[in-house]
Amino acid sequence: MDIVLVTAVISSLFIVIGAAEPLGARLRLPFTVILAVLGILIGTAALFFLRTDLTDALNPVAEAILGLPIRSNVFLYVFLPTLLFQATLGMNLRRMVDDWVPILVLAVVAVVVATLGVGYALFWASALPLAACLLIGAIVSTTDPSAVVSIFRSISAPRRLARIIEGESLLNDAAAIALFGLFMGFVMRGVPDPKLIDALARFPVLIVGGALTGWIAAHVAIRIMAMFGNHELALISVSVALPYLGYIGAEQLVGASGVIAVVAAGLTLNLAGPGRLPPQAWVNLREVWDLLAHWAGALIFILAALLIPRLLQYVRLSDFVLIGVVVVAAIAARAVILWGLLPFLTRIKASPPVDPPYRAAILWGGLRGAVTLALALAVTESLRVPAETRRVVGILATGFTLFTLLVQGTTLRMVIGLLGLDRLSPIDEAMSRQVVAVALQTVREDVARTTDEYALTHDVVRSEAKAFGERLEGAVRTAEDSEDILDRDRITLGLIALAGFERDTILERVRERTISSRMAEQTLLNADRLIEAARAGGRDGYRRAARRSVAYGRSFALAGMLHGRLGWSAPLIYLTADRFELLLSQRLTLRDLDSFIERRIRRIHGRRVADLMLELLARRIEMVETALDGMRLQYPGYAERLERRFIRRTALRFEEREYVAMREDGLIGAEVFTTLMQDLAARRVAAERRPALDIAVQRFDLVRQFPLFADLDDRSIRQLGRALRTRYVNDGSVILRKNAPVGRVHFIASGAVELETAGQTWRLGRGELFGHLALLSSHIRRVEARAIAPTTLLLLDIERFRALLERSTALRDAVSESARKRGLDPDRLKTGAPEAS
Repeated sequence: MDIVLVTAVISSLFIVIGAAEPLGARLRLPFTVILAVLGILIGTAALFFLRTDLTDALNPVAEAILGLPIRSNVFLYVFLPTLLFQATLGMNLRRMVDDWVPILVLAVVAVVVATLGVGYALFWASALPLAACLLIGAIVSTTDPSAVVSIFRSISAPRRLARIIEGESLLNDAAAIALFGLFMGFVMRGVPDPKLIDALARFPVLIVGGALTGWIAAHVAIRIMAMFGNHELALISVSVALPYLGYIGAEQLVGASGVIAVVAAGLTLNLAGPGRLPPQAWVNLREVWDLLAHWAGALIFILAALLIPRLLQYVRLSDFVLIGVVVVAAIAARAVILWGLLPFLTRIKASPPVDPPYRAAILWGGLRGAVTLALALAVTESLRVPAETRRVVGILATGFTLFTLLVQGTTLRMVIGLLGLDRLSPIDEAMSRQVVAVALQTVREDVARTTDEYALTHDVVRSEAKAFGERLEGAVRTAEDSEDILDRDRITLGLIALAGFERDTILERVRERTISSRMAEQTLLNADRLIEAARAGGRDGYRRAARRSVAYGRSFALAGMLHGRLGWSAPLIYLTADRFELLLSQRLTLRDLDSFIERRIRRIHGRRVADLMLELLARRIEMVETALDGMRLQYPGYAERLERRFIRRTALRFEEREYVAMREDGLIGAEVFTTLMQDLAARRVAAERRPALDIAVQRFDLVRQFPLFADLDDRSIRQLGRALRTRYVNDGSVILRKNAPVGRVHFIASGAVELETAGQTWRLGRGELFGHLALLSSHIRRVEARAIAPTTLLLLDIERFRALLERSTALRDAVSESARKRGLDPDRLKTGAPEAS
């Protein structure tokens, strides 16, 4: 084949790809539908010119088009890893972790249901063996992620719902291709009636093997990329190699699913990359992958569409009946998931509620695409598959894909309109009127200032000002006459806008390197949670999300347990240092939000709403300061080192800004500028390094601050510091339950605890203890202890506590005073005699 012609054809396909996007926007059709139609037209035209006697001039071009190296291996080994890897890099994984149950259930269960539904429907309607029918079911059970994403963007679906469906559409490709590999093996070995239990038993092996391969490959790649931190092109080049090596390694060396390996590698890099790679390098890496995925997705679609005329040239009339069976069975299987499984997950609170109009949009929007065609092509190319099976698989998969693209894809926007999903809600519509009024007022002030500065003609200014004033007056009157926004709704909308501005502020701080990329992920996660909580629960939801942002998570409890029981301190040190930096980053961001409330919220929603939001913001700042003070008390000196690090990073940012300004003004040349920037980069690496946290030393300083241990010498305090175990509890967590045995004394390092017994309550704070009365008496204490703030506790077992009592007069006095406050006899406690009460 002439290499010149092939190069010309491929280059021309890029022109087609470039024209498809604006054409799709003009025709209001999905981009993938336009690509499929153009590919079919090009493939049909090539076949026509080869078989016609009208002219032979275009035969070389037609032969070059039909002779392109379009094989299933090209799709599966070249294009598919790129698409899957980029999709995982673009996902907000920390938010998806909150919804991992519905995502995994929908991804796995939906694929299995669709595979079985289509497979058994075909088995009853055709003469194909069951293995071939299930193979077709696995091929057609994959949805096109890009189509799903474009659907939800077009209907402005709730973020959490969109996130769940996007995650499901990505992961179901992996599950479907794994099932495809299983059933393809049965068909090639001539097993007509496979046992589903045996087939599904191998499914976890493919999944686990692929996941481990991808995870290991990603960690190796991240280590290499971190070594190339100052060489951005080298770093990006390593990321390009990662999905392909992971795919090939899983398929050829491990015998697992290469698709799962690519997904696992992408997820791992998404989670670990921002904290290990330079921020700008990570941004550029994402941009490169977005471009690669755009090209790969477009090429795989148009090249697969070129094959459609050839795949359908042997179609029979009876095949149309089977295509109808596949269409009905696939839609029915998806309906079972949407109207059966999703409501069940909602009832058990594992998934957000999905309204019927959204379910209908998801059902009709289940477009199939290039992955389906690529898998069908793999079957048609295999000589170990019977000829009739190859023909039927190619025709059914192609016919079903065409139905989803040409019928569902072209009517999807109309269906969305009929369902009312393309219209703003009454609240959003009223809100838009308010925003227009405020925006026009700001524009009028800016235009007036501009006309004064440039001394424009008075008559022209007056004429334009009159026209603009009439428009502004109409907008203000419309906004004031609106009765659609209640005060409650105004507060909700204001809080959503405030959380959105907080998110933008975080991104700006990351670009300035004031907030580290490691903390950016967590702070952005908190901002996203605030947005969704305000949208779902209004003021109360916002408050709950704000409390969650400063609370200790389950990971702290696990790290504390590992430290206390196994002596493994690394997770606790890592999480504690992260918490310090997170709280400092939150404090930095929150200080900038009051100006946004004054500038924007007050003008849109009024003084009362703005004052309420300022009060909520003040409470958030107070919560962060309280949590930070607790950490400072627990680890004195560490917060100061982090603040010094922040000042050094800020100074470096200002220094860089000055060098750039001098270079732009021509005050320094390129050589001097390069030298200065290299020196600054070296100092920035040192400033980015987070100071180490030594829990043992910090606990020694903390124990010194307890008034209870004031009379102990340094040796005793060190021994006590080694014996104490740390426990972190969230606001509202139960520490001790009534009638439960008490095994340790609890010292409050930071936070507050409420004790309740016999209808009476006591509140204890930093430096106080509880649990000792039950240990020093033989009577079971009916006391419940509950944290009323994020609290850090130090725990000591009874034997060491008794020994400590003998050495510390201050501690004995504190125990006696505590007993007297609760109506107990201190002398009887010390002797261990039963209590009178």
